[in-house]
Amino acid sequence: MNNLQQMARSCLERIDPAAKVALTLQTAAEVKSGACDAASAARLAEQLAPGRPQHPELVHYSRVPRRKLTTDTGRAAFLHAIAHIEFNAINLAWDAVCRFDNMPDGYYRDWSRVAGEEAQHFTLLSDRLQALGYRYGDFPAHDGLWEMATKTAHDILVRMALVPRVLEARGLDVTPGMIERLRAAGDDTSADVLVKILHDEIGHVEIGSRWFNHVCHERKLDPVLTFGRLLDEYQLGPVRKPMNIPARRQAGFSREEICLLEGATEEES
Repeated sequence: MNNLQQMARSCLERIDPAAKVALTLQTAAEVKSGACDAASAARLAEQLAPGRPQHPELVHYSRVPRRKLTTDTGRAAFLHAIAHIEFNAINLAWDAVCRFDNMPDGYYRDWSRVAGEEAQHFTLLSDRLQALGYRYGDFPAHDGLWEMATKTAHDILVRMALVPRVLEARGLDVTPGMIERLRAAGDDTSADVLVKILHDEIGHVEIGSRWFNHVCHERKLDPVLTFGRLLDEYQLGPVRKPMNIPARRQAGFSREEICLLEGATEEES
């Protein structure tokens, strides 16, 4: 039987996107079938680093191109930015498996499933890019999501609070508007891809919420107070409106946390 942590590291370190996706889907399927042991093993945190292709060029977020969705190039740039998020999300899921030990088996099964679904999302977006005459790597991208992974590598509590429940949860807020814009531009195919991604991402954020609350319980911490403290400590507020409150509730945010986030929000200028 394969050991999940070793397989996860192999997935994480794959450089070629197609190879990373293929091995990720294989590993996630083996975990689901029971052919890969999901029990916690000795942590593999030493020198963990994601494999990445030479392109896209990583730049400051202000240099990532923003183009109108009324052109093929504009939609391609838009979809490329989302594909880059999904590529990073594959790495984040496997990093969560490799980096943090002594968690219940369900934790490792959950994040293996997330990795597989993120790989599916990346494939859907790559296919749409190809249909528009582009491929992943053709546009520059920023590295904000992985930068937060680095900042939270020291503590699973901080990781679960700030990556799935802040950065990825923001996707729940903004994706409905993205879907509307794509449909208005006549690109229902791309819009349908985002519908699929939004559905799955609610589950991914819920997994982050579940394990955040688990660790809070283990450490005898109040989840709401702890979440608010970490938002302040890492200067991640305010969360800008609109907030997709129904999706956030499905994703495991308590009423108290919703009130906390609403109290920290500001209107779009």
